[in-house]
Formats: sequence, C-alpha cells, structure tokens
Amino acid sequence: MINLEIGLKQGQFDELERHLFEVSDPDHHRYGEHLTSDEVNDLVKPGDDSVVLVHEWLRDHGIDEDRLNYSPAKDWVKVQLPVARVERLLDTKYALYKHIDGTHIIRASTWSLPTQLHKHIDTIQPTNSFFHPTPRKSNVMPVAHDGQRISSLSALQRMKAINSSHDLAVAQACDVSAVTPLCLRTLYGTISYQPRVPGKNKIGLTNYLGETSNRSDISLFLNQFRPEAAEAAFNIMQFRIEVIADGDNQQTPNNVTQLSTDKDLEGNLDAETILGISYPTPLIAYNTGGSPPFKPDDGTPINTNEPYLVWLQYVLAQRDLPQVISTSYGEDEQTVPPAYARRVCNQFAQLGVRGVSLLFASGDNGVGPEESCLTNDGRNSSAFLPSFPAGCPYVTTVGATKSFNPEVVAFDPTNGFVSGGGFSNYFLRPRYQDHAVKPYVTNLGAQFNGLYNRHGRGYPDIAAQGQLFQTVWNGTIRRLDGTSASTPAAAAVLSLVNDSLLAAGKGPLGFLNVWLYKRGYRAFTDVMNGTATGCGTTGFPAAKGWDAVTGFGTPIRDPLVTSEVIDGLSLESVIRGSRSFLLA
Repeated sequence: MINLEIGLKQGQFDELERHLFEVSDPDHHRYGEHLTSDEVNDLVKPGDDSVVLVHEWLRDHGIDEDRLNYSPAKDWVKVQLPVARVERLLDTKYALYKHIDGTHIIRASTWSLPTQLHKHIDTIQPTNSFFHPTPRKSNVMPVAHDGQRISSLSALQRMKAINSSHDLAVAQACDVSAVTPLCLRTLYGTISYQPRVPGKNKIGLTNYLGETSNRSDISLFLNQFRPEAAEAAFNIMQFRIEVIADGDNQQTPNNVTQLSTDKDLEGNLDAETILGISYPTPLIAYNTGGSPPFKPDDGTPINTNEPYLVWLQYVLAQRDLPQVISTSYGEDEQTVPPAYARRVCNQFAQLGVRGVSLLFASGDNGVGPEESCLTNDGRNSSAFLPSFPAGCPYVTTVGATKSFNPEVVAFDPTNGFVSGGGFSNYFLRPRYQDHAVKPYVTNLGAQFNGLYNRHGRGYPDIAAQGQLFQTVWNGTIRRLDGTSASTPAAAAVLSLVNDSLLAAGKGPLGFLNVWLYKRGYRAFTDVMNGTATGCGTTGFPAAKGWDAVTGFGTPIRDPLVTSEVIDGLSLESVIRGSRSFLLA
C-alpha cells in the first residue's frame, strides 16, 4: 500500500507571500500582525476548478471521494492505495530501492499526469523523491573523557560545570574543548534573563529517522550542567514529545544495534542544548516517522511518506504552535525534486506568516564533501552542493562557529566537519537579501565561477557556536560538532527574545529574515575569519558583513547595542538586566 498525497496548486500563494513580508517588516505598519490558521487556509486553498478536475480524474480510476482525506486547506488530497493501482493512476512503475544505510523505500523514477491537470497539481508524493534527510552533526574523535559516565566525573569538573554565577567572564565560563550551557548563556548574554511568560512562549524541535530525545539522558545532562532545569526532563508540561505518523519515542535503553548507529544522539543534543539555555520555556519535540525499517516478509512498507511533508501537514493543522522551531536535518538540494522542494518551502512560509520562526542547519560539509561534488543530472559536472531546506527563502539558516575571542568559522580536522554555506540552485535570491548578498558575490569576482549559482538564495543567515558541545548519550558524555548544535543554540536564544516581546504585549519575531536583513543584522557579531572549505577548494570565505558561511554572525553580547526600536520596544526593555543582544 502507498499513502498517496496529491498537492493541489495553492490558490493565492502570492498574496500569502505579500502578507508574510509585510508582517515581518519592522518598518511596515502591519509588523507583528501575524495571520491565524484560518486566514492562512483561506489564502492557500485551491481553486474550485482544481478540486473538481482532480476529483473527476480520481473517479475515472475508480477512486470515489468518500475514500479521500484532506488537509485543513484542502490543498492536499490523501488516499491509501495498492501499489499497482497507483502505477495505473500515474502511468509509472514503482520499485524497491535500498539506501547505503540499509533502509528501503519504494519510489518511481518517472510519472505522468493528464495534460489538463498540469496547471492544477504541484506535486504528488511519494514518487521520484529519493532524498534521505540526515542529521547535521559530526562526532568528534574520542578524547580522554569522552564516553565517561556522568557519575565518574571529578569533583572539579562537576563544580565547573554547574557554576552558574552571573558575573563570570566568557573566558571563565567557556572552554574551547567542551562547550556547555553555562558557556553559551554567558557568551550570548542570556544568563541573567529570567523568562517571564513560559507557557505563553514555547519552543520546538524536530526529530526524524527513528530519533527521539531520551529523558533519562536529558535529566543527567541538566543535573550536571544546569541543575535548576533538571525537573524539566520528566515534566510533560516543561518537555512534551508529540509522536507523528508512527515516529519513534523509545525511552528504554538502546540495544546493541541502536548503540552502534548512535540512535538518539541527535535528539539528545537538540533537547539538551535548548533546555540548557531557554528553561523554563516549554519545549515540544515533534518525532515524525518516515520510511520504516524494511521487513522482507511485509512485501512493501505501509508508510512511504516524506518526513518533512508529514510534519508540515501535522503542524499546519494545529492552532497553537511554538514560536520558534529548530530543525537539524537536511539533504543535498539536487537530490530533492524541484516541485517537491518548492511546495515544502511554500508551506514553511505558511508557518512564518503565522508567527513561527523556523531555523534550519546549514550543513556540515562546507560547500560540499570532498569526494562527491558532482551534479546528478547525467553530466557529472563539478559543482558546489547546496543544501535543502537550508536554501529555502522562507526559513532562517544557521551556520556554526568555534572559539570565543573572536569566534571563527567552525571546522574540525579530526572528523572533517566544516560549517556549510552556499547558494541555492532552486530558489532565486529574495529581494530582502539583495543589499547584503550582491556585494559579497561581486567581491568574489571570478572565483568559483561555474561552481555555484550567483543569483541563488544565499545562506546561512546567522551563526552560533557549533563545535565540541557536551552531550549526554547512553549515560555518558559525548562531544559533538555540527550545525546540529548551532541551530538549537540559536533557536533557544531567539526564544528568550520572544519571551520578552510577549511579556511586553508584543507579537513574536515570526519570520526573521526581513527584519534581519533590514535592521537586525546590527545585533549580531560579525565573524570574519575562516572559510566553508570543500569540493577541493577553499570554499566561500567569511567576510565583513554578510557571508556565505556565517551569515551576519552570532548574537551580540554587548550591554547596549543600539537605542533604535522595533515597534516601540527598545533593546534595553527586551532583555532587561542582561548582557543583551538581538533586537536592533
């Protein structure tokens, strides 16, 4: 059986985009006036003619309307059908494909529609999307205390870990060999801030590919590195896990096979980082199922859904959402069918216009892994490999830094980790980027000509620390590199800004990029050292202003950044009493 999802062309997406840019522009009179779910659904619902034609097509194939399910906006039609019936419907043949990691999916290399439906249907899935979202993390090479159990840490290590003095300098709170919540809260100026409206303000993360966030490990981590937050690990009001489409939520110890694949390492890193910074802001983890483990005697897997699409349809149907959601997953853009990528990207815009800030990891291979920087269009041309969803213009993409004075582009020669960046081949540069990205491309001159799209959406937008994060997994300390670390760290910082805005009766930040490129960039510390090496090149360099490896840099920590205001709310009142950052 296949869960077939038919994406009908959305009726007024251009109008939704107009609303998105207006409510996200600090100079527009509608700034912060986010839309409701009903208003969004009214804008994206398909035209009546599209619905009628799709129903007629399905009826012609013996599929009656009473078998169909719909998204709230009715822009997705869903039906479960045998493989042979889908093959007749789409004039195709499905086959079983095996990924190099051993998982299986059922896909069709090509498919077709009647001509009269071409302008009414954007995409149908699952069909020819072979992409395999991967967590953006890299394990560092083992060092002296990696794998050491929490209970065996020395008293000196424990005392340093839990020291929560608000008066520590960055040099006292931070260790380049082991980044902790104390370091991040000190570095980015949140350590003195006490959230005022937790519950009204929330933060979320996404887990895919059989990942969950293990409560026992999170408890150990918080007891070690932020003791006052430890109760959150088992408190469902503080930390809730929502399982979507048979997503995993195994809270018992991993078996030998699961340990060998580092199951839940990503889920633990994200949850521990967020709770370590933004507590007591409630955290919601969305555990979304995708293609399940293949069982030969099952014939075909029942769940062949795309994980991003499954998650999006779930959250878009919710009326109450976290104001910031962190995602540490991505894939090479060229492995994602363009029509699918555009539709998913447009649905991210639907969340942005509702006031949700979506943060995505920029990738961990610089401009591309050394051994595979080739196009997959049959020509095998040399090319940098941009990432998806990082290149979607309706999300905020996060790169990674290391060191503290100054912060530089993150790279780790022991495991090949390099913070990712680049330019989309699918999405043109949005207008909000023009004044910042055009000069950077101009300054590159002829360097890398033919390897990247000079007119594409550039990313990342911002950065944060992303190397050697202390993480508890399987009861032991692990240290992790990756934009999987920087993304939840940045999300947690932004969540605290939302707390201040909501406490002052304002709306949340919502879609960040219009504000960021117009004004907010002044609230970030420029990172000017390092490059996004890869593909046998030095890669895109960090530079003054925006660059394609750290964006505008990391959240600023100076006491007074600027006296300018957003919507009448000054920086000083946003995070009063802290070494503040952000709202410029």
